[in-house]
Amino acid sequence: MTGLVLLAPGLPDSLLTPLRASGLTLQTLDGAPALEQAEAACAYVVFGGSPASAALIDSLPNLKIIAVHGVGYDGVDVEHARSRGVVVTNTPDVLTEDVADLALALTLNTLRALPMVEHHLRSGRWAAGERAPLTRRASARRYGVLGLGRIGAAIARRLEPLGGSIAYHSRRPVAGAPYAYYDSARSLAEAVDVLIIATPGGPATDKLVDAEVLAALGPDGVLINIARGGVVDEGALIAALTENRLFGAGLDVFAHEPRVPQALLDHPRCVLTPHVGSATLETRAAMAGLVVENLLAVLSGQPAVTPVV
Repeated sequence: MTGLVLLAPGLPDSLLTPLRASGLTLQTLDGAPALEQAEAACAYVVFGGSPASAALIDSLPNLKIIAVHGVGYDGVDVEHARSRGVVVTNTPDVLTEDVADLALALTLNTLRALPMVEHHLRSGRWAAGERAPLTRRASARRYGVLGLGRIGAAIARRLEPLGGSIAYHSRRPVAGAPYAYYDSARSLAEAVDVLIIATPGGPATDKLVDAEVLAALGPDGVLINIARGGVVDEGALIAALTENRLFGAGLDVFAHEPRVPQALLDHPRCVLTPHVGSATLETRAAMAGLVVENLLAVLSGQPAVTPVV
């Protein structure tokens, strides 16, 4: 297989190694493509949030596929790509379980404030006779999942053994879902103790969790986000946390990654991870394999394995 594949900056070695083995020519695209790149490029590999605008797509006349290394594709102008005959693919399913695992881990860590109490031990305060602060129980709580897609449903299944109630909000009720449905993010937040965000990113969900939703969640509430940072109004979240209008937050994603506001870094009841929902050896290998499968299929004239539909 021959052809020039453009790469978004920062793609992991777990993907670059099998791409190199495919025989394709790889070049990183950082900014606008040079004329020679633009003419030769047949594929563009990106993260879900990497920009693949209509203008960029138009600048690559021989582009056949935009392959997303991830499940989200909010940075890609999918409709314009389709209008140009460019296939867009992603890597669904293979990362569902790991992202759901992290959501549960963030939930438990935030409710029990494990980083804070670990610091209490490591700093010598326990040995000095000072009791650790009390935290919140995880069992028998009211959990809400914002976005009951593949990942949201996997999160909900992990919450079931905790013995609480589970509710959700999606654009429409999910057929067969055994959980209570709420028709808005605000009404769901009002009904739960812990709100876990698993909705897609993009303009439709930008700042969906705003000051009003956070107020509905209330001072004993916990927010967990493993989706996209833009789904949350980060300024409103910081205000709610610093003014004790929210108990805590567990965040794997942020509005302006990799920059994280100092107020979140400093807050004792924030549990923060650097966008690592799918970052296990097993899942990254599976994601890389699926990206390569999609590229080779489309560039050889075959249907994509996992097209965005």
